[in-house]
Amino acid sequence: PYIPGMDATGVVIDVGHNAAKEYNIKVGDRVMTTMLDQGGNGACAEIITSPASLVYKIPNDLHLSTCANIGRNYFAAYHSLKTIGCVNNNSLVLVDGASGGVGMAAIELAKAMGAKVIAGVSTDEKTSLPKSVGADAVFTYGRTKETHKQFKENVRLAAESLGHFEGVDLVVDMVQGDLFENALISTVRPLGTICLVGFAAGQKPIRPGLLLVKEVNVVGSLWGRWALYHPVEHRQNVQEIINFLSLSSSSPLSGKRSIQPRVDRIVGLKNFHEAFEIFEHNQGRGNTVICFDEDNVISRL
Repeated sequence: PYIPGMDATGVVIDVGHNAAKEYNIKVGDRVMTTMLDQGGNGACAEIITSPASLVYKIPNDLHLSTCANIGRNYFAAYHSLKTIGCVNNNSLVLVDGASGGVGMAAIELAKAMGAKVIAGVSTDEKTSLPKSVGADAVFTYGRTKETHKQFKENVRLAAESLGHFEGVDLVVDMVQGDLFENALISTVRPLGTICLVGFAAGQKPIRPGLLLVKEVNVVGSLWGRWALYHPVEHRQNVQEIINFLSLSSSSPLSGKRSIQPRVDRIVGLKNFHEAFEIFEHNQGRGNTVICFDEDNVISRL
């Protein structure tokens, strides 16, 4: 049967010899895993098996529910920022589709890496979400050529105010569509990068002449394939994400996390269909969790 679910968290009930020896994973450990080896499916079950190379320990100060969607959101965002974008504390990053799960994760991670972030959303009603996770500026790009033009100008002015007079260093693009040509190419500095993560507004042809004139790099972002070919580097990336989320690893002097763990909704197994309805109607923020421990569904937040 088809079993959905890309990511899972839980407690280890059995380990193979390799898991214990090479990855120091033991029975009773609190862990997360992603079902990369099964095509991104199979996590929605009470008991699952996973290669030790795809299992990661969760610090005790993190609730399992807050790590249950790390793969879906943070893996894609961090791959775009670090592996492709080479973001550092001098970088300026533009994130569109910034109210969604990957978009908000990209903002959180970029800020944790020390970068400045400009966020873009499709409607004014969504502006509070990127602000809540630390975006330095948030603008609405709408759905018309006129609103795209205004968005482009707003980003240009914001970039200048943040000390980046040539434009942003990296665009993490979840939208594509007409926004790509109408605004995004113009916002990037020469030799900057647009990282294609998705195309919520549909796929549009990309005219290479525009990229040539601006000297813009356009790179697709698929963390899964890269992770299979670079397992050591991917594991390091995941550990860095967990460290950002963990109170014990992020900022021991200030007592603050680099990223505040969050989960939007937790539903019990009996009502699992609600999670899929949330997804179907685009009402979630990429952090809807199905909890198999029915007695603790309410307390999980």
